[in-house]
Amino acid sequence: MSEPKSIMQIMSEIAVDPQDPYGPQLRKCGIVPSLMFSFFSSPITNTKPQAVFTPVDVYKYIISDKAKARTEQLRSFVDVKQARNFKTYNFDYCTFSGTFNTRNDNALIQHSGLLCLDFDHLQNLDDVRRNLLNDECFDTQLLFRSPSGDGLKWVVEINISQMSHADYFRAVANYLVQTYDFVVDQSGKDVSRACFLPHDPNCFINPKFLK
Repeated sequence: MSEPKSIMQIMSEIAVDPQDPYGPQLRKCGIVPSLMFSFFSSPITNTKPQAVFTPVDVYKYIISDKAKARTEQLRSFVDVKQARNFKTYNFDYCTFSGTFNTRNDNALIQHSGLLCLDFDHLQNLDDVRRNLLNDECFDTQLLFRSPSGDGLKWVVEINISQMSHADYFRAVANYLVQTYDFVVDQSGKDVSRACFLPHDPNCFINPKFLK
């Protein structure tokens, strides 16, 4: 199996600016991200979306008190299995990479142009957060703590007009390992990957969304 391409190789091949992966030509042709994705009410066994969200909707949800009590309760658990079960049955979630008829890779309606990467069990969470926000290749769209409190969720914009979602994920994951030695949860390669939404008053959103 060949090595995953670096993100700079990808950008070079599709001739776009890493800071604006869609660029004027792709935008002119109508190949632009929708930046919309499905939102699901808990539990995780509910696979029918309740609404269509945007990054601003998620930001407002996360900084509000909507998930505050359940986030605090989750972080109080000592038993890992108990915490996992509580999270799957009590946290609303979204599929950042697109809108779906039902949460299944084959039920994708439209890709959002977004990719969510998970970083679990971090010992140096603040350092990782700072590096991601200052990354030269990717402009952070959203960045927030995981429900457990010891991980991060990083949402970036991607261009899938020349490459599949899974291949793009592998390229970004490879870039993060090579650049920072950051290991990404490999489940993010699934386009219908669920992301639980916690409470995080320090959630970062790209300022362009708040203009």
